[in-house]
Amino acid sequence: MIRRFIRHKVDDAGSSGSLNDLSFLLIIFFIVIAGFNVNKGFLLNLPSKDKPVTVNCNDIMKCSLCADGTLILDGDAVTLETLSGKISEKISIWPNMTFLLVINPDTSYQNVVDVISYIRKLKVENFSFRMEKPEE
Repeated sequence: MIRRFIRHKVDDAGSSGSLNDLSFLLIIFFIVIAGFNVNKGFLLNLPSKDKPVTVNCNDIMKCSLCADGTLILDGDAVTLETLSGKISEKISIWPNMTFLLVINPDTSYQNVVDVISYIRKLKVENFSFRMEKPEE
């Protein structure tokens, strides 16, 4: 028995009604997904203007970040691990301790980000940083 293949007539290629629906759904899908893909960065709480906070000088731990990436604490060069131990000691004594990071303007951005992320991992509640004034 010989079978013949029956060719069906192809619909008009110009009728793209279903493609319009599909493209509309894809656009909506990507708009919704784009809302969830947000880079949050560092979430730092800014002080409120209503009630200024006075900080005791003993509660401030001042650390400097040099241009080559070294950390200076109390005149000594320290590593991040050593800094971690000293921060833990100070937090146990003064729970309201404020960590102040003084950044050299010539420091690479990645060094600053590394130190800030490390300090945030240590659960330091009060964190502040400022740029070092250039020497004239």
